[in-house]
Amino acid sequence: MPNDFNANDIFEMAVKIEQNGAIFYRNAAKQVKGEQHKEFLLGLAKMEDNHETTFANMQKGLKDQESFSTTFDPDDENALYLKALADTRIFFKKEQPGKSLKSILGCAIQAEKDSIAFYLGIKELVPPKLGQSKIDDIIKEEMSHIRLLAGKLTEYY
Repeated sequence: MPNDFNANDIFEMAVKIEQNGAIFYRNAAKQVKGEQHKEFLLGLAKMEDNHETTFANMQKGLKDQESFSTTFDPDDENALYLKALADTRIFFKKEQPGKSLKSILGCAIQAEKDSIAFYLGIKELVPPKLGQSKIDDIIKEEMSHIRLLAGKLTEYY
C-alpha cells in the first residue's frame, strides 16, 4: 500500500528547501566577486528566508483534514523521507558551480526548476482531501524565483 502524503508533509519539506536555498545563496555570496553581486545574492537569501516564513504561515493555516495522516507511521518515517529528499534533491550541499554570478544563477535556476518538477510530481501523492491544491501555492512561489533569476541572467546576454 503506497503512502499518502498530506499538505502538512509537503509544507515541512518546502520550509526545508527554502532553508537550503538561503544557505546556498549565502555561500555563493562569499564566493562571488563584486559588492553588487554579493548584495544581490544576499538579497536572494533573504527572499528564501521570507518564503520559508510564508510557507510556515501557510502550513499553520491548513485545515485539520489537510494535516491528517492516513498512513500508520509511528516512527515518523514519512517526514524523514521528505526531509532527505529536500536535503539531497534541491539546493543540496555541493560545491558551488563557480565564482561567477552567471554560473551561480544558472545553478540556482536549475534548482528552482527541479523544485517545481518535484512539487508537481509529489502533488500526485497528496489526495485532494489532504490538501493537494495547496501545493499549487508553493509552485507559484517557486515560479516567481525563476522569473527573478532569469531576469538577472539575461543581463549577461
